Amino acid sequence: MQPIQPDQAGFLLHGVYLPGLKNENRITTSVIEAIPPDKGDYRPDTISKSALELAWHITATEMRFMDALPAGEFDFTPRPRPDSIKNSHDLAAWYADNFAPRFEKLTKLTNEELVKIVDFRGVFQLPAVMYLGFVLHHSIHHRGQLSMYLRPMGAKVPAIYGESYDSAEARKAAK
Repeated sequence: MQPIQPDQAGFLLHGVYLPGLKNENRITTSVIEAIPPDKGDYRPDTISKSALELAWHITATEMRFMDALPAGEFDFTPRPRPDSIKNSHDLAAWYADNFAPRFEKLTKLTNEELVKIVDFRGVFQLPAVMYLGFVLHHSIHHRGQLSMYLRPMGAKVPAIYGESYDSAEARKAAK
């Protein structure tokens, strides 16, 4: 296989990954906001992360990956959830505050920065831009898990890729 070319990396960033990140950020925010503030400790099983722990895992991982591209390397320093994040509303605000500047930094990366080979724990050595696909899949996967927590904790499931039952019912009720 031929190595990715700088202009191809630029296309992937601006034509695929940045629009994807922006859209998935919107959806992830809606799922986090759907967690009732007093139900962040809900977990479907004792081995499962709580709703707030899982939401933190999603958001903190996105920040780690978004930081890696401009830095040209991953920083695997632990990122515990700040004490100031006590519920889903706090986390949604933190997510908005931290996503926007990192997203902006990504828009300014050069094609040469995007093709720089970045190591991921000795397992992958890929052009930097390719890690945005990884983080999108990671967030979508775990957000699916988190969305499955919502109804058992008494919450409504927001629209994700089209209407959910709950968003359709809300739309009907609003008519």
